[in-house]
Amino acid sequence: MTKISRYFLPFCCILCGFQLYSQNKIAHIEPPNWWVGMKNPKVQLLLHGSKIGDFNPSIDYPGVRIERVTKVENPNYLFVDLRIGSEAKAGAVKINFTQAGKPVESHTWQLLQREPGAAERKGFDNSDVLYLITPDRFANGDPKNDEVSGLREKLNRSNPGGRHGGDIEGIRTHLDYISDMGFTAVWLNPVLENDMQSYSYHGYSTTDFYKVDPRFGTNEAYRQLAKEANAKGIKLIMDMIVNHCGSEHWWMKDLPTHDWINNAAAYVETNHKKAVLQDPHVSQADLKRFTDGWFVPTMPDLNQRNELMATYLTQNSIWWVEYLGLAGIRMDTYPYPDMNYMAEWTRSLMEEYPNFNIVGEEWHETPAYVAYWQKGKMNPNGYESDLKSLMDFPLQTAMSKALSGNGSWNEVYNILAQDFLYPNPDDLVVFPDNHDMSRIFAQLREDFAAYQLAHAFVLTTRGTPQLYYGSEILMTSPAERNDGIIRSDFPGGWAGDPVNGFTGAGLTEKQKTAQDFVRKLLQWRKTATAVHGGKLVHFIPRNGLYVYFRQDDRQRIMVILNKNEAEQTLPLDWFSEMLQGVSNGKNVLDGSVLKMTGEIKVPAKMPLILELN
Repeated sequence: MTKISRYFLPFCCILCGFQLYSQNKIAHIEPPNWWVGMKNPKVQLLLHGSKIGDFNPSIDYPGVRIERVTKVENPNYLFVDLRIGSEAKAGAVKINFTQAGKPVESHTWQLLQREPGAAERKGFDNSDVLYLITPDRFANGDPKNDEVSGLREKLNRSNPGGRHGGDIEGIRTHLDYISDMGFTAVWLNPVLENDMQSYSYHGYSTTDFYKVDPRFGTNEAYRQLAKEANAKGIKLIMDMIVNHCGSEHWWMKDLPTHDWINNAAAYVETNHKKAVLQDPHVSQADLKRFTDGWFVPTMPDLNQRNELMATYLTQNSIWWVEYLGLAGIRMDTYPYPDMNYMAEWTRSLMEEYPNFNIVGEEWHETPAYVAYWQKGKMNPNGYESDLKSLMDFPLQTAMSKALSGNGSWNEVYNILAQDFLYPNPDDLVVFPDNHDMSRIFAQLREDFAAYQLAHAFVLTTRGTPQLYYGSEILMTSPAERNDGIIRSDFPGGWAGDPVNGFTGAGLTEKQKTAQDFVRKLLQWRKTATAVHGGKLVHFIPRNGLYVYFRQDDRQRIMVILNKNEAEQTLPLDWFSEMLQGVSNGKNVLDGSVLKMTGEIKVPAKMPLILELN
């Protein structure tokens, strides 16, 4: 990251008749740099400092010009719109400032060269499996940054809601484990600065949108992680938040405008009633309470209807994509910000990176509410989205119900039968659990067979799979949500841990079996083209058996999921439309070959995944 020079030696220029200030007043210039050759030639600088509102900026740099200077009600801010022409070259852009006609400050702002192919970068897709990591809880690669002078919250590994010391270096040093397991992408919960008094480890209370939290590492460490991951065939997906910031963000003590934050004068909590956005009968008061209310008192709600704020947030997202070479974004709380802004935000990102991918979080168990946000959806109110992917919460809920207690595969069948609501259901992200819900092993009452069925389903159904760190070694949690325990430390990530999930030392036999099971499925899935993009055909569940096929022009796969306590006999004539010309099926889990005539035996509470020939 480019550092802003804040101090320089005072001197007098008698001939010119002015004296430069010995201390620069401009404390923040964001974004700290930009790139030549972007599709959108415009960038807006946010400048903040003591009484800089009457500063006048100027630039003398080939291909770069100031288009507009915006002064706001707070005299401590300036917003400067630049146009970076196609002829501009990478280099140091000097921005000079005058006040009342006299020079007062000068700052150097970097224009960088883009990486080759940056505009065409490929996002994650259905050939990938995402590994979701909560960085504070995965591995402590650099104990020296466990506590950082000047940051409020200190290390407390004994507190489930405290900071435990995991960091970017811990992830980097375990990339081989992630690759060997068979994951092809990592999604990190946020790692930007969260300088909050407490409960800051999760990363969703941003206090600096351009800076990695020093307890996780540095911006350069984040970029190095991305580069090394990419070299190992692992894509990086960044968790972003545009709905809110942390209450300790530096601008909260000196807001640019009265409408920078929603409900800035008095705290109003959101009603969390997401249905108000689609409800044709909605009260405007209820709608405003949802969109403008805060999550909690420590998460101020950002007002994207303010054009300066909107530009700031969009540029910040593009900056991180370009800086890190991202393959995707997971956008937190997608329905909560201004919905029209979210359409523009997504469109801006996809225009800059046409092959990119963004997945939005819409936590709702009803497909109609999730489908509303997907690109191509024709909504009754005329709302048009440009969002390619969403987290498939309806399918996760259905799968959990199907495999726990007296649930039935019909739960899953009925949700998938509603795929007609989505413009493209194949673009959804499917998952057994995540960082905001009880671990899947806990949801399934620690039934190991049900756990295997859940993972077999997620890794073979339509969509892009995502698994949560530690699921592969049966990490569990209370059945009721407890975030600190859900996000427990990965064993082996800290010096002195008696169990090491990375090496297998100290794992129980069941944990080793689970890890081997997941690894085998993940490694097989890398080349299973029918699972990546093949047509899904499923059959109405019978007798506790759910059967579906994935097929493309190179491969045909049959998946049989048996949730019964006993072995089942499956007549193959039920599936004759999909088995024509098939003579045998190879079990991808053990390599055995079954003759596909008459009937087959399906083991109790086990998945059977067959490559058909």
